[in-house]
Amino acid sequence: MVKDAFSNCHPIVNFTFYIGALLMGMCLIHPVFLCISLLLSLSYYVMVKRECLKYLAGMSGVFLAIAIINPLFNTQGEKVLFTYLNGRMYTLEALCYGIAIGAMFVTIITWFSTYNAVVTSDKFLYCFGKLAPSVSLILTMVFRMVPQFQKKSRQIIEARKCIGKTIKNGHYFEKAEHGMTTVSALTTWALEGGVVMADSMKSRGFGSSKRTSFSIYCIRRRDKYLLIMMLLLFVMIVVCAFCGGMKVSYIPQLKIAGVNQIWMVLGAICYFLFLSIPTAINIMEVFIWRILKSRI
Repeated sequence: MVKDAFSNCHPIVNFTFYIGALLMGMCLIHPVFLCISLLLSLSYYVMVKRECLKYLAGMSGVFLAIAIINPLFNTQGEKVLFTYLNGRMYTLEALCYGIAIGAMFVTIITWFSTYNAVVTSDKFLYCFGKLAPSVSLILTMVFRMVPQFQKKSRQIIEARKCIGKTIKNGHYFEKAEHGMTTVSALTTWALEGGVVMADSMKSRGFGSSKRTSFSIYCIRRRDKYLLIMMLLLFVMIVVCAFCGGMKVSYIPQLKIAGVNQIWMVLGAICYFLFLSIPTAINIMEVFIWRILKSRI
């Protein structure tokens, strides 16, 4: 059974979902929508990454830091919780705004973390290769270099550890020398790899004629249904936003659209359905797998 069924969907489906999730995650700061996005982004992260305790602990620290520190710099608000440093006010409105910003930040980082696992470089090149081939190729190479740099740096550090030359050994100047040697080796490896790649691309005729592309992706009926559903849900969320369903104000006065507004309820339902698509696909895949396995 595949670990993540949503990553097996068509690249356009994956990319469309993340564009919508990231845009709405940055624009919608209503508490109900923040809770929905935070819950569903973390649930999907657990499905994709599996080992998530360290990440959840780190994100919890970031969330609390943003929520607590924001009122120290932003003193606007009506209800004062306490004063400090010669009368500076720590207000409830600023604290609520910090909580909202912290939840939005954690949500965006979590979506980006799963994006790197779902939308791979070949999918990105498939989506934008025909529109901007040169830019897509450069971005794909840059994205590819980051994990390669990490892997190569670990190899160099492990090799130098065998001879006792790491940044943890020796006095200050020796540690700095060991670190600079590692960086120098990485830089040399990257430059040599660039020269080899350029020669390889030139020998294969890159740039000599109009570029062609090869793709293994085929859009299926399920992908079409998912695209139509995502677009309809996105349009409904935008309509609800324009009708005032996501209206919220934290500073200087706390004003939040309540659950008694039909546009807020309808927008929250559509938002939940949109963001739950990857998680729902994985859950359905698990159920189908267990049903088929029980019939064997």
